[in-house]
Amino acid sequence: KLFDAMTDNGGGMEDGLAEENAIVPIDTSKIPNWKNILPTYNEGGIAAHSIRYKDKVYATPMISNADSMAYDYKVLGFHPTSWDVLFDSQFKGRVALQNDFGPTLTNMAIYLKQSGKIEIANPSDMTPGEVKAVCQFLIDFKKKGQFRTFWDGFQNGVGILTSGEVLLSSCWEPIQIVANRKTGDKADIRYGSMKEGHQAWNNMIMLTKGGRGRGADDAYYKLANVYLSPWFGARTLAGLGFGAQMVGVDDYIKANPKDFPAAKQKEVLDILSRKTARLANKGNSWQNVFPKNLRAYQDWWARLQAA
Repeated sequence: KLFDAMTDNGGGMEDGLAEENAIVPIDTSKIPNWKNILPTYNEGGIAAHSIRYKDKVYATPMISNADSMAYDYKVLGFHPTSWDVLFDSQFKGRVALQNDFGPTLTNMAIYLKQSGKIEIANPSDMTPGEVKAVCQFLIDFKKKGQFRTFWDGFQNGVGILTSGEVLLSSCWEPIQIVANRKTGDKADIRYGSMKEGHQAWNNMIMLTKGGRGRGADDAYYKLANVYLSPWFGARTLAGLGFGAQMVGVDDYIKANPKDFPAAKQKEVLDILSRKTARLANKGNSWQNVFPKNLRAYQDWWARLQAA
């Protein structure tokens, strides 16, 4: 009732809101930059479901990513390519996981499934037995002292890396980028690509029922057009490492040397290249904000935290 537009995660949120008639379908023909949207959002694409409800488009994607792991290359001396490194005894007490059962259990389920350690049908929507198996795996390592902490919030995530408290941390890419900027030459904090796969996700902007009633459609379409512009995509990618939602962002970066000097251009295009490869990993599993067995997730996460 109060907001004309709202943003949230794609992966069930749009379904829940649309089902309650809190958001309304949009007319993509009124968004000029929609023609440049990533193919993954077209019908049949891996992310198509994240902006649709009952085959109607309800949202415009703003940013996306495939969550992975930050690590201090200066200390490690190698680039981790598997989640397995989090459980290597030589890093006992120097590992951190995110204190959020959504991304943490999904990424760990992907690792355990792809490595053949646990049979899991869908890492994004596990059965109670699968949730138990994943959490019990983590509990066993927690009791051995493998994990230094489960970080909460952006600043905490950055702080444990910049202080050197941990060498490896499952986290959002912006945490790695900011941590690396803060440490300077003292560390070399990078973001890896795990061979098993990653949790993929996006954020999107939606038009509310109240917004349509107040005649805010045109304002929404103008905002959505900005979010699908290479101008926005390039700056979000450069600033925080979030994935651009349109094709051609690399050409835009190359065509604007004043905004992206040679050194910055090289850095940003490298982030884009690695991100594109990470998002294409066949082991990836899409974020699911409403797993069918939510209570099992909550209960077993509580047991993991209490262990």
